[in-house]
Amino acid sequence: MHLHILGACGTFMGGVALLARALGHRVTGSDAHVYPPMSSQLEAAGIGLFDGYEADHLEPAPDLVVVGNAMKRGIPVVEAMLDRGLPYVSGPQWLREHLLGGRWVLAVAGTHGKTTTASMLAWVLEAAGLDPGFLIGGVPIDFGQSARLGSSPFFVVEADEYDTAFFDKRSKFVHYGPRTLILNNLEFDHADIFDDLAMIQRQFHHLVRTVPGRGLIIHPSSDAALAEVLAMGCWTPCETFGDGGDWSARLSVPDGSCFRVHWRDRELGEVQWDQTGRHNVRNALAVLAAAHHAGVSPEVGIEALSRFRGVRRRMERRGEVAGVTLYDDFAHHPTAIALTLDGLRRRVGPQRIVAILEPRSNTMRLGVHNRDLGAALAAADRVHLYAPADLGWDGAAVLAGLDDRLSVADQVETIIARVVAERRDGDQVLIMSNGGFQGIHERLLAALRDSASALDATRPS
Repeated sequence: MHLHILGACGTFMGGVALLARALGHRVTGSDAHVYPPMSSQLEAAGIGLFDGYEADHLEPAPDLVVVGNAMKRGIPVVEAMLDRGLPYVSGPQWLREHLLGGRWVLAVAGTHGKTTTASMLAWVLEAAGLDPGFLIGGVPIDFGQSARLGSSPFFVVEADEYDTAFFDKRSKFVHYGPRTLILNNLEFDHADIFDDLAMIQRQFHHLVRTVPGRGLIIHPSSDAALAEVLAMGCWTPCETFGDGGDWSARLSVPDGSCFRVHWRDRELGEVQWDQTGRHNVRNALAVLAAAHHAGVSPEVGIEALSRFRGVRRRMERRGEVAGVTLYDDFAHHPTAIALTLDGLRRRVGPQRIVAILEPRSNTMRLGVHNRDLGAALAAADRVHLYAPADLGWDGAAVLAGLDDRLSVADQVETIIARVVAERRDGDQVLIMSNGGFQGIHERLLAALRDSASALDATRPS
């Protein structure tokens, strides 16, 4: 069968494309935003990509068009699909109908931490010899790919609350039918499709309704928004994680890179890993609970987490040049920004943290989180805000509380030049964006190398 994927380079739809190819289908795709790591995965799998969304991308006609949720009426390829009467389906519906039926689905939902937690869970199941399938909205370093079929009944899916398609406005996750469900946390987000937190809570309750009575729901011991969701009705056993929960942790070091795991009153072992932040400790506890539900002993899970290498673009260390260490992170919500900076601060101590932020998500560009943004960035010693002309709000005014720590620029080149000019030995540069950010990561590393080389050339021999 020939499948054509609309929005093929998105993190979710790209995973759908890879899974369809692994099932033996001929797969092509269209997208207007092509950048690694997803584009590299698709090309390596032999998936042909078209740039843009033109009607002739559907010639010859595919057997099925799989439509991503970024597609809207009026886009030429969408109009051609409808005019020609081609069969079409959303990505989540295709996944449920062609892959998830009959499998033990372990879903990870929540406002923050879905990608990292799903990656941890897939890795723990892998370490236990279960060969899980997975579809994750990022690339786990331990696997090198964001999706695979797996040979066992177990399938891990990152369960996003964003809407399914232009013709199906339910959240994606209602399609997955999980037996094991992690609910990481819940805050207001996606202001472009949700009016308030209550609308999101209603979608989360739709998800709760799909978990069987013999399944398991894993949630934080204290999250008021999720407690309200579960109070709407819950027909599934629950386990909790975090302080006072069924699964808890005692930090051995402040940055969370070493902690002891407890199941109620019993100590199970110690995780020593390369991850940082109390949020990742909580993610790990949820993973141990979910893996245990699937039959993995906590001891095996703890050992596997100690070898977990992380996820690309989630506090990924991209390089060190001239005494400057550069990280790439996906944080695009004040809570995630604050947690990421807190974890880095606890690791590097007094070393200077330089934060570079691109407000790229729809919610950030709408200014919904502006009231909380300054406080979220407060742990940084220097903040560079990318504020293009079409941002829609005044970055200098919104972040005025940062005083002289703030620099606002409407060009990436300006940010790079300022970071290089202000460079100090030991700087920890954290770049935060949920997009490609015009390749700033490699461009900044190259500029730092050039600056260091020029400085060396001026020194007397």
